[in-house]
Amino acid sequence: MKHYRGPNIVAAEARKSSRKGLVFLAGLTLLFSSCRLDMHDQPRYESYEASDFFADGMASRIPPEGTIPQGGLRQGELLYTGKVDGKDSELFPFPITQNILVRGQNRYNIYCSPCHDKVGTGKGIIVRRGMKQPPSFHIARLREAPPGYFFDVMSNGFGVMFSYSSRVQPRDRWAIAAYIRALQLSQNASYGDVSEEDLEKLEEAITE
Repeated sequence: MKHYRGPNIVAAEARKSSRKGLVFLAGLTLLFSSCRLDMHDQPRYESYEASDFFADGMASRIPPEGTIPQGGLRQGELLYTGKVDGKDSELFPFPITQNILVRGQNRYNIYCSPCHDKVGTGKGIIVRRGMKQPPSFHIARLREAPPGYFFDVMSNGFGVMFSYSSRVQPRDRWAIAAYIRALQLSQNASYGDVSEEDLEKLEEAITE
């Protein structure tokens, strides 16, 4: 004999079943949300991470011989090394124009002046706060140094100075070297280095 189930009982059981379904769905949501893999957290190897896939145990691979990174082709020993036949170059790899000097001044003030100061005497703000003082650009040894020497120092570092090759592009390093030469001339110039026309302008400026 079947028992009669009234509409209230059926409705109550339906609500109970619905609640169970919602709890189940909520549990699944929490489960999958806690295990999701976002795009910013991709399954990849970090630099120099170990790997058991390759025989040498390293995830980072050596590029095949002869390959060149996109945009990484570097032709011209002078432009990228500052040297000619292994010696610091006496020449610049491109003509030095007013625009190049302005660019060199801009890069120098950003990267060099904190230690070397804006005139190149080696008394920048970092030195005044305790860092070892670099030599002045106006000593005889550096006044006689070729442009390639300054490029090489910026590229590879010297003493306590670290390399700036990752911060300053090669052409900008040459621009800085040109501006250093301009600084040296400005601080060690004589009347014989100035034209008569410019001397007249200087005299007029002084008398005013």
